[in-house]
Amino acid sequence: MIDFHCHLDLYQSPHAVADESQRRGVGLLSVTTTPSAWNGTARLAEGRSAIRTAIGLHPQLAGQRKHELALFDKYLASTPFVGEVGLDGSPECRTFWEDQLEIFDHVLHACSADNEKVISIHSRRAAKDVLDQLDCYEQIKTPVLHWFSGSHSQLERAIGRGCWFSVGPAMLAGAKGRDLVVGMPDDKILLETDGPFAQVRRQGLNPWDITTALGPIADLWDVTKHEAQQRIEANERALLAPIVDVL
Repeated sequence: MIDFHCHLDLYQSPHAVADESQRRGVGLLSVTTTPSAWNGTARLAEGRSAIRTAIGLHPQLAGQRKHELALFDKYLASTPFVGEVGLDGSPECRTFWEDQLEIFDHVLHACSADNEKVISIHSRRAAKDVLDQLDCYEQIKTPVLHWFSGSHSQLERAIGRGCWFSVGPAMLAGAKGRDLVVGMPDDKILLETDGPFAQVRRQGLNPWDITTALGPIADLWDVTKHEAQQRIEANERALLAPIVDVL
């Protein structure tokens, strides 16, 4: 199974987490928050076949790191994976909203030249704006909305756009998160931890903790945990099939 959104480089002991994930056979998509972190983060995947690295520029850092877009463009050809990117409409991020829009549009435009890019997208308090920008780039086939928390009407719009959704134990711990997952197509759901930031019972999540999402998902789907795992793994294969260098 694969953790489709994990900040591997930001763990206290990233090499130990990478080794343990490899030992357990857990794949992970290691997302970056800044292009300048690419080289160091990508090195964590060396010699570890279960890990792939995504190039990103987190919307919460847009005001400080817009000048790194040239680095984003430089490294984009190095990976079929992009993330973490997107928009954040939280009050503390509104002061640099125009920078966020400029960066996200730049990222989508760059990715539209290669429609096989898998893009892990942040949309907290900004689902409408994220979807508005995605609608300008219909050639992008694989947007993955990470920890989606929008409204049900926005969820329906995202489904109509063909979005995928990565959900994790922390999202499933809340009633709103579970309610949204019920509305998601079960063939478009992937797993994530958002570790080390996401927590369950005040404990930070590791990549192998994705398995704890299977019980709640199985309950929502009214299937066994084994059946839920089989469906999720089928989704992983379907998403990665167009990519030659798969996890």
